[in-house]
Amino acid sequence: MAPKQKADPEVVKALAEHTSFDKSLVKQLATVGTAVNIPEGWSVIMETTPADSAYIVLSGTVEIRKAGTTIAELGAGDVFGEIALVNHSLRNASAVAAAQIRVLRLGEDAIASLLEHDKAFADTLRAYATSRIQ
Repeated sequence: MAPKQKADPEVVKALAEHTSFDKSLVKQLATVGTAVNIPEGWSVIMETTPADSAYIVLSGTVEIRKAGTTIAELGAGDVFGEIALVNHSLRNASAVAAAQIRVLRLGEDAIASLLEHDKAFADTLRAYATSRIQ
């Protein structure tokens, strides 16, 4: 049996400072997610590709681009990549690091488990997805 993964203390701190998630959810996210550093100019997700994960910005700025045009800028605490997962569709925009960023990557299995077991997180993701589609 594999040892249980521990919550990354730096991720816990960033999520606690920049989100309104409760302590239990913060710890769960920091346990199931993977913190990733992404250099300036790199694409985190590409428009019209299949979705396998969503992300929470821990630090830095992410530009959301549709057809090459920046339509939004996201910062610490913001979630992106969730729309395609929630709607089981292709990505409808690209996400590009405006400067070096640190994000928490939540794989499809982690998202599915969180959506099933945490109503507040599920409601938050659906609200983000709904607000951005309109």
